[in-house]
Amino acid sequence: MKDYFVHNGKRLLRFVLVLSCLALAGPVGAFDRRTPVVQAIEKAGPAVVNIRTEQIIKRSSSPFFGFAEPFFEEFFRDLAPPRVYKTQSIGSGVIIDKRGYVLTNAHVIEKASKIYVALPDQAKEREARLIGKDDRIDLAVLQIEGEGAFPALDPGRSDDLLVGETVIAIGNPLGLGHSITTGVVSSVRRRIPTSDNDFSMFIQTDSLINPGNSGGPLININGELIGINTAILQQAQGIGFAIPIDTATRILDDLIRLGKVRPAYLGVIPGEVSRAFSKNLGSGGVLVERIEKGSPAERAGLRPADVILSLDDDPVGSPTEYRSLMRTYTPDDEVRLQVLRGTKQLTIQLSLAELPPNYGLSYGERLLGLSLADSRAGLRVEQVAFGSKAERIGILHGDLVAEVEGQRVRNSEDFSRIIEEMIGREPLRCLIVRENRGYYIDLP
Repeated sequence: MKDYFVHNGKRLLRFVLVLSCLALAGPVGAFDRRTPVVQAIEKAGPAVVNIRTEQIIKRSSSPFFGFAEPFFEEFFRDLAPPRVYKTQSIGSGVIIDKRGYVLTNAHVIEKASKIYVALPDQAKEREARLIGKDDRIDLAVLQIEGEGAFPALDPGRSDDLLVGETVIAIGNPLGLGHSITTGVVSSVRRRIPTSDNDFSMFIQTDSLINPGNSGGPLININGELIGINTAILQQAQGIGFAIPIDTATRILDDLIRLGKVRPAYLGVIPGEVSRAFSKNLGSGGVLVERIEKGSPAERAGLRPADVILSLDDDPVGSPTEYRSLMRTYTPDDEVRLQVLRGTKQLTIQLSLAELPPNYGLSYGERLLGLSLADSRAGLRVEQVAFGSKAERIGILHGDLVAEVEGQRVRNSEDFSRIIEEMIGREPLRCLIVRENRGYYIDLP
């Protein structure tokens, strides 16, 4: 009888201990539900902000709109007072520094007269100011007004992404603040064409990116920032794109310090490789047509007729792709080139430099044969080099360069900027104006 009570007493004691442990642990299965996705969101979520912008629009209007001939509408439009109204847009962003720096898309704050940021744990919006942006890369940095340490998510890395790994997008889609979608990486380097025969490199996922998600973070399962979500294809369903964080990291310092991205200088004038060459190689490449004297390319040992296959493992198939990738670097960045010289592949590591002073004007003089100077009428041809194609075409002293590759040229600064963006693009279509008549020509 004694053994019976001892045995059952021990069983009762074990049962009480189990119940006590369960009571301390909380609801059954609670720990199992805190998956890596939940933990990643808990880590990154406090740094995600909603962005609201206001734009003030002014439009001239005619009191006879729709009831008069176009000529009269134009006439009265100048006399009528302009209509002024406000529009709003929404987007997302992520705080990347405790001082309140927010990384987002440039198109989220396009033409904004006022920018407001809402933190997830605060009902009241804070005003923010634009620090810097780059429209071609589509990135911008804001700073939240006011003092205090803000919750920040440090940039991670995107060069080690795996196809199929889980990713999470957080943002403000359709005004539904702090919404979350999950998916997997479909491509780590998806090339998407943009305007002006350009292209950009994206991470492609099946994590839904809707209007309002733009500018928000894409994070991995560890809660690390690996990309900035971008809604670029309105017709895409079930497909999301993000700017790799490695691209953003390279230009962040310039955006914060200077408000813009300085162009990096390699000193290569790129050209097309032949179709036969591309077919034999099995991929594209960029022909090194010319090397600028004293440039990083010359110092690193690049030679004319070399073929550049990739920049930092990103394949380049054409001069357009080369220019687009180079735009994501800044002076002093290190870059690794894979180069084909004859039948031998080489790896060349070099440090990029700043563009030489007045590079655009000197490039125009060397390549196009035009010496240009600002005037009250516009950018004027001061001299035409003897024997140059500009001379053979018939460009004369006193002509005005009004347009290059469809972009308006008002002065030497505009000309330099356009040339620097299009280094190696040949020919360049220019609009030359003489005595109020315009002529389109291709140079060189």
